[in-house]
Amino acid sequence: MLTPDEQRRYQRQTVLPEIGTQGQEKLKNARVLVVGAGGLGCPVLLYLAAAGVGTLGIVDGDAVSESNLHRQILYGTADVGYSKAAVATRRLGELNPFVRAVPYAHHLDRTNALDIGRQYDLVVDCTDNFAARYLVNDTCVLLDKPFVYAAIHRFEGHVSVFNYTDRRQTIATPGPTYRCLFPEPPGPGQIPNCEQAGVVGVLPGIVGIYQANEVIKLITGAGRGLSGELLILDLLAMTTRKIRFRRRAEAGEITALIDYEAFCHGFRADQVKAIDGRALHQKLAAGEAVVLVDVREPYEYDICHLEGAILIPMDRVGERPDRIPVDRPVVVYCHHGMRSAHVIRELQQKGYTNLLNLSGGIDAWARAVDRAMAVY
Repeated sequence: MLTPDEQRRYQRQTVLPEIGTQGQEKLKNARVLVVGAGGLGCPVLLYLAAAGVGTLGIVDGDAVSESNLHRQILYGTADVGYSKAAVATRRLGELNPFVRAVPYAHHLDRTNALDIGRQYDLVVDCTDNFAARYLVNDTCVLLDKPFVYAAIHRFEGHVSVFNYTDRRQTIATPGPTYRCLFPEPPGPGQIPNCEQAGVVGVLPGIVGIYQANEVIKLITGAGRGLSGELLILDLLAMTTRKIRFRRRAEAGEITALIDYEAFCHGFRADQVKAIDGRALHQKLAAGEAVVLVDVREPYEYDICHLEGAILIPMDRVGERPDRIPVDRPVVVYCHHGMRSAHVIRELQQKGYTNLLNLSGGIDAWARAVDRAMAVY
C-alpha cells in the first residue's frame, strides 16, 4: 500500500492508466540492481529513485574523479576521491526518503555476482567493458533474471533488454540474451572505451534515461520492452533505429561463471610480469636505466605522462618496434594496465623478454606516487 505521502509524491505518475496505483505499488516493492554508478548509472539511479523503485542496489568499486563530473551527474566537486557507491546512496536518500539504496563499494566479479544478483528482481547493466557485460549476462541467465543493457561510444548509444521472459503470454518463452547478439567479444583494441574514444557528456544521460524507462516498463508491465531489439541512437545525426535479433539455440547453456577477463582478452593482465608505481619510482630515483613506453593515445599523453616516456600508441607499436630496445629493462604503461599488457603479450611473441607492465597504469601511479598529476 502507498502511504498518503507517497500518493502525493507520485500523483503525476499514478494518473497514467498504464501505471496507476497498482503499478506504483509494484515499483515500491521492486528490487533493482544497478551495476556501475558512472555515466549511465547516474541517470538510471536518479530516475528510478525518483520514480519510487523501493530498493536500489548500487555496485561500483570506484571513487569519484574530476574527469567523471562532466557526465556523472550524481556527483559534485566536493565528492572527488570518495566512493561512488557511498555518495550515490547519500544523494538518493536526499532525493527520495521512501527509497532504500544498498551500496556495494566493490566491483562485481564471479565470486560475488550470484550472491548479490539473487537478491534482486532485475539488473541494469551500466558497465563500460565487455568482461563486465558478459559477467552480468551469465549471472542473469543462471539466476533467470532479466537485465536492461546499454552501451555508449562518442555520440552513439545502444539500449536493449536481455533474458526477459514475458509471463503474460500463454506460452512464456525466454527472450534473447547478450550472447545472442554478441556471441564472442571483440578483439583487443577493436572497440575503444570512453577513456580512449571520448564521449559527449549528454549521451550517457539520454541513454541512461532510456534504460530507466525500460526498467519501469518491465516492473509495471506498461508497454512493450526492447527484448529482441537493439535500439541505436546517434546524437550527431539525431536519428534512432532498431535492429531485431533472435534467441540462439545455445543461449541458455551457461552452467557457471568463468574468468571473464581471460575470455574477453585471451589472458589476464596479471599474467604478464609487472611492476607497481612505488617500485618503478624507486628505480627511477636511483638512476637505473629504465626505458618508459607509453602506449596511450596522443591526447591522453598530453593530459599526463611520465617524464621521458616514449609515446607509441597501441595500434602503432607493430610499426615501430625499433624504438623499443631489447637490451634494457622496459616498462610499458597505459591508463589502467590492460592496453599495455596486450602490447607486452604481442612483443613477447616477437622475442622480447625485457618488458614489465606498470600495474594499474598511470592512473595508479598518479594515486600512489604523484598526487599532483592530472587524472582522467
